[in-house]
Amino acid sequence: MQKNIICCRIDKKRDFIMRLHNSYTNNIEEFIPIEQNRVKMYVCGPTVYDYAHLGHARCYITWDVLYRYLKFKGYDVTYCRNVTDVDDKILKKAEKENKTPEEVSQYWYRAFAESMKALNTLKPDIEPFATKTLGEMISIVKDLINKGYAYEVNGDVYFRVKKFPQYGALSKQPIDQLESGARIEVGDIKEDPLDFALWKRDEKFGYKSPWGVGRPGWHIECSAMSRKYLGKTIDIHAGGADLIFPHHENEIAQSECANGCKFVNYWLHNGFVTINKEKMSKSLGNFLTIDELLKKYDANTIRFFILTNHYRMPVEFSDEALTSAQAGVKRLLNAKQTKVDDSFDISQTDEYKQFTEAMDDDLNTSKALAVLFELANKANKNEDHAFTILYKLASVLGFSFEKPTLSEEELVNAVKHVSEKLEKEFSTMEEIIAYRKEARDAKNWDIADKIRIALDELGIVLKDSKEGTKWEIK
Repeated sequence: MQKNIICCRIDKKRDFIMRLHNSYTNNIEEFIPIEQNRVKMYVCGPTVYDYAHLGHARCYITWDVLYRYLKFKGYDVTYCRNVTDVDDKILKKAEKENKTPEEVSQYWYRAFAESMKALNTLKPDIEPFATKTLGEMISIVKDLINKGYAYEVNGDVYFRVKKFPQYGALSKQPIDQLESGARIEVGDIKEDPLDFALWKRDEKFGYKSPWGVGRPGWHIECSAMSRKYLGKTIDIHAGGADLIFPHHENEIAQSECANGCKFVNYWLHNGFVTINKEKMSKSLGNFLTIDELLKKYDANTIRFFILTNHYRMPVEFSDEALTSAQAGVKRLLNAKQTKVDDSFDISQTDEYKQFTEAMDDDLNTSKALAVLFELANKANKNEDHAFTILYKLASVLGFSFEKPTLSEEELVNAVKHVSEKLEKEFSTMEEIIAYRKEARDAKNWDIADKIRIALDELGIVLKDSKEGTKWEIK
């Protein structure tokens, strides 16, 4: 897995001005960081209670590419992506499985982290957990109460939406329209149906607070973690389009009222992944997990599928689309490879200029991919430095030309997995291969097939030849 970003500092000339679509203004704007060469970037992370799916892959691959590209341009980027480890869904799962919320969230966070690693996404610089930032959340809620923007009722704390005149500016929903659609539920104790929860009373799974035992509302988590690790005003806040309302709308209201200043300069949102024109989501039950996809397609193919489409547009999932992406990846990876010349300055090449022009135009990755295809053609014609340029620019989009290798720990786990499947002890891959050979020699095809299938589940391929059996990662 490729871990390093090839950085190329460029002069801030007009030709290289980056433009991004700001969801708040609904305009494509010149990107100007608060500090000249520093970028503070926050992305809403996962609620960890189940497997990550292709919709998550689109979100985190999209912002992984933005992170990589900003670093490539020479910016000093601090990328913060939170983990929501306290939530209704986590609590329901804990009760259903007779586990603690911590056991559920830790298990599914590890699964999420493995999925992100398998997709070759870079780890954020900061990855805070909600339960580790409770003090900051309580502090913001107290400030909002003291300033008259929030109120407490029987252990619950709510935000007064109508006290913030700009509410609805991000989602383009005026207060009067939101009010007409709001309904007061039975037993509702809010002053106004539009008010949202900052803190919820919860005596079973809650934490101590000035308002009794409870837990934070979802929206306050991101406001607190963003402020703690990046400051009161940040450059970029990104996430899926489904978060615009109410999550990001509520973040703006509570953050700006508590901090007394602008919260975010550039709001960025990626479009949905759809199946049969419906958004892919767990609630609709029409999702494919990343682990399921990786059994059929490699990380490069999934990334290519996502980047072929502009990040703001919805993308329709189909096996045909993934198969097409697989063919595109082969065109790039099958380019004639030569030794990468790290000393070669790609910033003076036409391909570099075409690539940065595409990426500076609101991350036009489909145009950037066209540049990579042209470089692959040139590499096949043995043109000087073509593969070096291809390799360096492809890495900015997160493609890897290297075959992944198993760490010692992963190898041990692979062996253990096959051992459990066959109820037999193995200590090395060589022992597994030898055992399979014995089974094949004895024409015990059932055992031989079980070994191959078990290894295939782990992404390990066995290749038989006259010289013997070798294994490699898919």
